Amino acid sequence: MHAFANPARFLRLARWMTPLFLVCGLMLAGGAMAWGVFVAPADRLQGETVRILYLHVPTAWLGMGGWTALALASLSELVWRHPLAGVAARAIALPGAAFAAICLATGSIWGRPAWGTWWVWDGRLTSMLVLFFLYLAYLALADAAQRDGAGASRIPAIFGLVGAVNIPIIHYSVLWWHSIHQPPSISIGKSAMAPEFLVPLLVSTAGFSFLFGAVVLMRMRGLLADQQAETRLRRKAMAA
Repeated sequence: MHAFANPARFLRLARWMTPLFLVCGLMLAGGAMAWGVFVAPADRLQGETVRILYLHVPTAWLGMGGWTALALASLSELVWRHPLAGVAARAIALPGAAFAAICLATGSIWGRPAWGTWWVWDGRLTSMLVLFFLYLAYLALADAAQRDGAGASRIPAIFGLVGAVNIPIIHYSVLWWHSIHQPPSISIGKSAMAPEFLVPLLVSTAGFSFLFGAVVLMRMRGLLADQQAETRLRRKAMAA
């Protein structure tokens, strides 16, 4: 793991991984979404509204997975002081917030015909909304820490670890409390979904995961470029 903490080595890898992830993501996500909309059958109970599944579920998983990755990067920054850990956490936060927002929006659109309401304050929806606000708070903390200097970078890292408590709450909320949201249809080793729904859903999830990775790599490269430019400016100012 330490080998990939070198910024120069990371940039060499990211230079070819970014377009690869982007192309794979667009192809897989686009193909799965098209299949889900035009080929997959309508659900026996939910009808045509089930087609939002292929966008809603991947964004929900990646919204939670994004914060999990952010928390792991924060742990690496605090414990092992990896040079890229803080950069990775900051790069993950924005796409994570975007995916959480898409999850909330598509869930409301799906919930209106399925439940008869746009929103209810149950465990799953409320904890997912909390996750979105956690992302926004992390982005604000990371931006403030960047302005205050390297010594303040531990604050968003600690926040990233503390915020990870919400991830199991989101996952188990439909089991712990009475919820209008349906229980998990997929768990380790088994699925309650028919193959005609499950296969395009998994392909869509893989595609959006590649897109998520591509955006994170782009943001990491941009953040590193900003850091290098800032370092050069400081050196020039000191030399002057």
